Amino acid sequence: MDGGATKKRAERVAKYADMFSAMGTEPRLRIMQLLLSAHPEGLVVGDIQGELEIPNSTLSHHLDKLKNEDLVHVQRESTFLRYTANTEALQELLQFLYSECCTRNKALKPQDIVEVCR
Repeated sequence: MDGGATKKRAERVAKYADMFSAMGTEPRLRIMQLLLSAHPEGLVVGDIQGELEIPNSTLSHHLDKLKNEDLVHVQRESTFLRYTANTEALQELLQFLYSECCTRNKALKPQDIVEVCR
């Protein structure tokens, strides 16, 4: 493998590690679950806060972390902020796991992945 390809692969791994890290706390994982359940419309901050009962300043911190790792999108609607899950980024992350980690040693079969996602 040439140096450029190795560097690019290392950058991808670092990016995905940061994404996993961003979702690696219980509140952020709950936020992602909630936003995925509200896909594609997403939710305004007040609805997220009401559902998860996370204090506003703490919720803002968690949402910023998820946004910085491109796991969520935010859109201003008048005085509200609407958050949606970035399903393209999540699909990319799952594809990375499957292609890089599972196909090499056949740890999981494609039907296993489909079953897990149902």
